[in-house]
Amino acid sequence: MDTFSKSDPICVLYTQGISNKEWREFGRTEVIENTLNPEFVRKFILDYFFEERQNLRFDLRMKKPLCTNEWCLSFVFNRGLPGKKCGNIIVKAEEMGNCRESVMMQFCGNKLDKKDFFGKSDPFLVFYRSNEDGTFTTCHKTEVVKNTLNPVWQAFKIPVRALCNGDYDRTIKIECYDWDRDGSHDFIGEFTTSYRELSRGQSQFNVYEVVNPKKKGKKKKYLNSGTVTLLSFLVDIEVTFLDYIKGGTQINFTVAIDFTASNGNPTQPTSLHYMSPYQMNAYAMAMKAVGEIIQDYDSDKMFPALGFGAKLPPDGRVSHEFALNGNPQNPYCAGIDGVMEAYYQSLKSVCLYGPTNFSPVINHVARYAASVKDGSQYFILLIITDGVISDMAQTKESIVNASCLPMSIIIVGVGPAEFDAMIELDGDEVRISSKGRYAERDIVQFVPFRDYTDRTGNHILSMARLAKDVLAEIPDQFLSYMRIRGIKPSPAPPPYTPPGHPLQTQI
Repeated sequence: MDTFSKSDPICVLYTQGISNKEWREFGRTEVIENTLNPEFVRKFILDYFFEERQNLRFDLRMKKPLCTNEWCLSFVFNRGLPGKKCGNIIVKAEEMGNCRESVMMQFCGNKLDKKDFFGKSDPFLVFYRSNEDGTFTTCHKTEVVKNTLNPVWQAFKIPVRALCNGDYDRTIKIECYDWDRDGSHDFIGEFTTSYRELSRGQSQFNVYEVVNPKKKGKKKKYLNSGTVTLLSFLVDIEVTFLDYIKGGTQINFTVAIDFTASNGNPTQPTSLHYMSPYQMNAYAMAMKAVGEIIQDYDSDKMFPALGFGAKLPPDGRVSHEFALNGNPQNPYCAGIDGVMEAYYQSLKSVCLYGPTNFSPVINHVARYAASVKDGSQYFILLIITDGVISDMAQTKESIVNASCLPMSIIIVGVGPAEFDAMIELDGDEVRISSKGRYAERDIVQFVPFRDYTDRTGNHILSMARLAKDVLAEIPDQFLSYMRIRGIKPSPAPPPYTPPGHPLQTQI
């Protein structure tokens, strides 16, 4: 802090390694002199991955650190950041534009040249994107409209990056041809335009003379070979997973644990449920790895935790859908730590039994997902199991039914068993079906935990790899549901505005 003036702040951004958890400097802003309310100009550009936990640390410095704030990148995107201690650091995060626009256009022709001896013409258009070296690349062809000099071509949709690589002023060349069966299409004429000109829509500015340069050079009275008119121009922006998260969509996470006897006696070190005082078992590692990432997308961080395949006290009733916290009316646990605690307590009270039935827990989550289809919530069920499914037919039917709901299913297989049936449920190669009905979309991702065991014993790295793979498909599954249902993201709320403090820093 300066004694006789204000401060000369600089902000330093650190990112955290996945395996060693070390903080590394990513970059720093410029120094802004003599102010308590700096607005830094320099921006930090980071790659965002839904399936990874990306921790960030911001150090605000003068000659020494003034204050430090640590956040997760998903939290920045989701809700904004309240400041702490000596003022506020306001971090604004936005997805970089990468020309996500597509445009729907329709054209018609008028009085085009007659090219066919026994008829009129069979015209079609070819669109070319200009390249930086002056060449042109074909980017779209319309259909052929037979036997007319006044064609109306069908509307077509094209990404703006394909049309002009996102450069609104780049030249777009359009050629008009008369189709011939032998492929020797007759050239009628051409014209040029740009995306910016086309974006004016239907108007006098978008009526183009189709000119044949050879004819123009030979005939003094030649004007054109007809005209082409833009009839409609409609821009559509491709939305992303982050657009929905910023608009307030909540990700609801439920975990379901296999308590069948094939896991082994939890008091024995050979059991997959063994609670070692030195390290987490595979069930706990899978829960923690996946849950710690998903929890940042859930505002209340209250997660239902279920078990299946055990005998419950006091009467020894076998259940395939019981609350780990012992409260069937309220199976929610506070955060991933609450889920872990409920899991450990259940191991002490239930008796492992069987069989391995998935459909009850899938149907449990599906009931909640069926009640919220407006895009405000999306449900993820994590099933952790050690063996072969006993209710395969019912599970397939449950998955097919759930495929039209806002939910995804992650299955993690632990232990040495063969998981051939799980691969069938995954549906990456063959879409899962039941009773002649196919799943509307792929909603299941399966991975065997043993594939992620680090040979050096680095469990943190094992968990990070597991989470990366099982969560990688979630954004696409999420978007497929929203697209099929025609659900658009809600507008993002206004940025977080903290109460007045002596230091308000904007990055």
